[in-house]
Formats: sequence, structure tokens, C-alpha cells
Amino acid sequence: MSCVVTPVIRHLGEVYYHETWRKMQDFTDDRVPETADEFWFLQHPSVYTLGKNGKAEHVLNPQDTPVVNSDRGGQVTYHGPGQIVVYALIDLTRLKMGVRELVTVLEQSIIDLLASYGIESSAKREAPGVYVNNAKIAALGLRVRKGCSFHGLALNVDMNLEPFSRINPCGYEGLQVTQLKDFVADINIDKVMTDLQQILLKNLSYE
Repeated sequence: MSCVVTPVIRHLGEVYYHETWRKMQDFTDDRVPETADEFWFLQHPSVYTLGKNGKAEHVLNPQDTPVVNSDRGGQVTYHGPGQIVVYALIDLTRLKMGVRELVTVLEQSIIDLLASYGIESSAKREAPGVYVNNAKIAALGLRVRKGCSFHGLALNVDMNLEPFSRINPCGYEGLQVTQLKDFVADINIDKVMTDLQQILLKNLSYE
């Protein structure tokens, strides 16, 4: 598995979900075989997003938090400040990679990152994401169009977890949610982002 085009890395800060989603769609629609893959590292203001086949009944009590019907896979999740979101805009055809393999690499990258902080975690094939002691610490949701992926992963680092109690996270009633700060008190989200970037690029064989 190799890629001749060096990926573009963008650190976008805190950006609104809806406008970032539209930019992902436009990027994917406009790209050509020579277009470099891109990885967007960012955070979102508080928002619930519902996957393409998501069920509205899993949004229990959104209160004043916006709910966006997205085109990614998966059910409902929450994004908010203190959570690292990585959008993987990848030409899967060029990488000779299927979507299941991409999911596995994204999950393994989070597992490797958490291991570097002394945290043991695992993935579940039937419920994509990464878990620590059966509590979800990272969610995944992808869309593939024209052989290219967009959307990606969300890793809980140092955030307010209360909004997760107002949904059935990823469609699972009573699913517990956790974050990196619960295990490492002195956590720096910028360093976590840098560490994750290095691991992702290595695991995807860009370097």
C-alpha cells in the first residue's frame, strides 16, 4: 500500500460542522486522480450529527444543541470543543484500499495513540469506534463517493461529556462514553493532535 502524492494536512481550529461538511463534499466532487489526499484536523462547536441511515429516535433531548442530518455512515453522535475531529479525504482507489480497511486503520491509529499514553483500548467490528473498558472514547463515520472517502473520526480528549447523555450514542441505549482526560489528568489537546497525525500518516503508509 503506497501513495505517490504527499497528503496535505490542514489544522482548521474550531469550525462549524455544516460549512465544513459542505467543503468536504465540494472537495470530493472536484478532485481528480492527481489531487493530493487531505487530512483536516479540527474541533466543532456543539452539534449533534445523525448519519445517513440514522434514526431520529436516538436523539433523546437535544435541548438547544443543533441536530444536523449528515451523509456519513453511522447513527447519532455529538461533537463539541475538546474533541479532536479528523476528516480523511482519501483516494481509496489510488491507495488500493477498501472502506473496511480504512476503518480498521483509523481505529488502530487511535488504539496506538492511546497505548502511547498507557491506555489499553480496543475496537468492535459490530460497532465501529474505539472503546476503553466498554466505554466509547472515539467514534467513526465515513462516506465514499467516486472511490474517495470523506468524514472520518472523532476522539474525545478534554470535553464536556454531558451532551452524550441526551442521545443514544451511535444508536446504543445506555452506552457509556469516556475521554482521554479521564485517564491522563495533564493532557494537552494540541500535543494529542500532533501525535495522532504522525500515527495516522505512518499507519496509512504515507511515511
